[in-house]
Amino acid sequence: MTSDRVQRLRFLPGHFAVTLDERGGTPPGDEWLALVRGPEGLTVIRPAAPGDREQWRALYSGDTAHDLDVPGMLNAVLTPLARAAVPVFVASTFHADLVLVPVEQSDRAAEVLRAAGHHVTTAEPGDH
Repeated sequence: MTSDRVQRLRFLPGHFAVTLDERGGTPPGDEWLALVRGPEGLTVIRPAAPGDREQWRALYSGDTAHDLDVPGMLNAVLTPLARAAVPVFVASTFHADLVLVPVEQSDRAAEVLRAAGHHVTTAEPGDH
């Protein structure tokens, strides 16, 4: 990997759920990490509740913020994960990317990303 695409990624504390509101409404309160409105409705990334079947850990690349016109930044993270068959869900901010991986594969994801040259730090669920 070229050094200009090496990123500092950190796991955000806690576990997350990804849900879809097909009505496209506004989620109540501010208990969400990201909202993406598309033709199919409102996708919500929110803190996971105990009963949520699928739970995710969130890797954030904000410590390697970049402008919108910098090519290959997300690809540099997703390619090693895809090669290792680690599923992802992605949302992007103005300067960074949020890459969610299944909780049960978060250790593997960190290992794969480190092997690809990225710097990955972890936070235990519940850390703030």
